[in-house]
Amino acid sequence: MSASVSMPLGGVQVGSYDSYEQAQAAVDYLSDEKFPVENVTIIGSDLRQVERVTGRLTWGRVLAAGAAGGAWWGLFVGLLLGIFAVSGTAWFGSILTGLLIGLAFGALFAAIGYAATRGRRDFTSASAIVAARYDVMCNPARAEDARALLARFSLRG
Repeated sequence: MSASVSMPLGGVQVGSYDSYEQAQAAVDYLSDEKFPVENVTIIGSDLRQVERVTGRLTWGRVLAAGAAGGAWWGLFVGLLLGIFAVSGTAWFGSILTGLLIGLAFGALFAAIGYAATRGRRDFTSASAIVAARYDVMCNPARAEDARALLARFSLRG
């Protein structure tokens, strides 16, 4: 039977950074220095969801976005059906028909979806999960080597 020591997920901390890009650069430096990076883990802590509001949602925007998405799907279906066309005119007709039907159904379904919200969310946004801190963790057997290399990394500026 082997004895085990309780160790946090990823090992012991060898560096802590304010952004993921900094933590990634530190691990990249370890890799450049021929450190066995398979012993390293990046852990984001203190997670929070950030939602950046990008604009107001209006009926015009809803219908335009729905029509555009539907038009893309309709174009795709029209191209697939156009493969079986016997002439150039039939090919063009299948593409145009698919495009117009997709445009109409896209706008219709977008309008139904927007009407169902009854104005509870009249804005567009982009969401992201971000961490307040990113810790570089390492297997305890290799931690001192990693700390020494990361100390040189932090000194280079």
